[in-house]
Amino acid sequence: MKSLVPFLLLFLLVGCSSNKEDARGNLFDEYLSGQAKHFKFNGNVLIAERGNILYQKSFGLADFDSNRPLNDSSVFELASVSKQFTAMGILLLEQNGMLSLQDSLRKFFPELPYSGITVHHMLTHISGLPDYMDIMEEKWDRARIAGNADIVTLLAQEKPEAHFKPGTKWEYSNTAFALLASIIEKVSGQSFKTYMQDNIFKPLGMTRTRVYNTRRSGERIENYAFGYVWSDSLNKHVLPDSVPRLDFVRYLDGIQGDGIINSTTSDLLKWDRALANHDGLPSAAIEKLLSRHSLVDTASNVYYGYGVMLEGSKYGEQVAHGGGWPGYATYLTRYADRDVTIIVLSNNSAASPRISNAIAAIVHGDSVIMPYEHAPVRLTRNELSRFEGQYKFDGESFELKVENDSLFLFSGGRRRLHLIPESESKVFADNKTDTQFELQAGREGSQKLFLIFSGVKKEVQDN
Repeated sequence: MKSLVPFLLLFLLVGCSSNKEDARGNLFDEYLSGQAKHFKFNGNVLIAERGNILYQKSFGLADFDSNRPLNDSSVFELASVSKQFTAMGILLLEQNGMLSLQDSLRKFFPELPYSGITVHHMLTHISGLPDYMDIMEEKWDRARIAGNADIVTLLAQEKPEAHFKPGTKWEYSNTAFALLASIIEKVSGQSFKTYMQDNIFKPLGMTRTRVYNTRRSGERIENYAFGYVWSDSLNKHVLPDSVPRLDFVRYLDGIQGDGIINSTTSDLLKWDRALANHDGLPSAAIEKLLSRHSLVDTASNVYYGYGVMLEGSKYGEQVAHGGGWPGYATYLTRYADRDVTIIVLSNNSAASPRISNAIAAIVHGDSVIMPYEHAPVRLTRNELSRFEGQYKFDGESFELKVENDSLFLFSGGRRRLHLIPESESKVFADNKTDTQFELQAGREGSQKLFLIFSGVKKEVQDN
């Protein structure tokens, strides 16, 4: 009997663990299926703990025109999640003694009029470089597809002013990361695509990952997840190429470094494991990539490493980055304390960061409001006025105000969002996102306002 006790204990522990995993899996399924049904989430999700996959599933279509479904190996444009790969490309060159992070931008491109900007400044969004997309919108021939060399030429010709002295301010810069890709090409003597393939993707076994310009390369990737946007006029998802106001998706398609890396959830887990375990890439390079280099926001204590955001969260230290481009919304994050990795890739611009936050809550045992269909009700102006006030959330100020017997959210003095009542205490956004405000009674007749973002409920502060 003595030898049976450990066996029974092991059986009970395994059974409890299995039930716990089943319960979480059911919650993931309920939540994500609800997002797909009620808020049109279309994409792939992978959730892992200590590198072990807890959940991996596809929702919706890779091609809305042919009704081809997504699967685990579908390839997505990563948009700005690409920046951490560009950063690693630079760090590998530094490790090999081919450049220094203190090298100036003008060492590589002396024709540019920006003095004092270093590679480090560019990696951390403190360079002050002007936005190439603004310049292209004004000056570029939209019949042509631009490449990185065209950014350099245009900056040298037009000489738009820097936004600030390098190192004095944090401002997100796509220009910096596009120029970093050009530096990789100049120093390595290889194309950005070949360099990344040889030095990062291939060594890590990321067989479905590549630098891919969909319109410029002429190449076709098997099982590609085409990015779609919603058309109100057509009442369906369409490719952004067909939307005139999104014509930049074509003429900027040749730009690399700030985006354009394409991958799968499984390959991104391999990348995540390399960073978490210091495996497959130089440890010193990983340490630098994951170090806090520049302060993004004092109030929320958010820092930028090299291509990643670093911040303390409710669930401990978080390493994360999102990406957005017409048709795509991506988010890759790891909660370091419990080594929980969440990857959300959407090819219809769904709210991937918010969905990731809700998944994190489920993983850590917190409650989440499951998606449901909202049913509007009529409230009087007096009833709606209970929601009115000046508020602040995550450092951003906004106002809820009744106009013409309807409730609106104002930000920066402009009407941003129409809020529709579903009860005397709850309103929801009319923009097809999972956004709600809820009033709850406080002490002595007071009331509290809560914002519910994709199921995660947080109290809003009075401003």
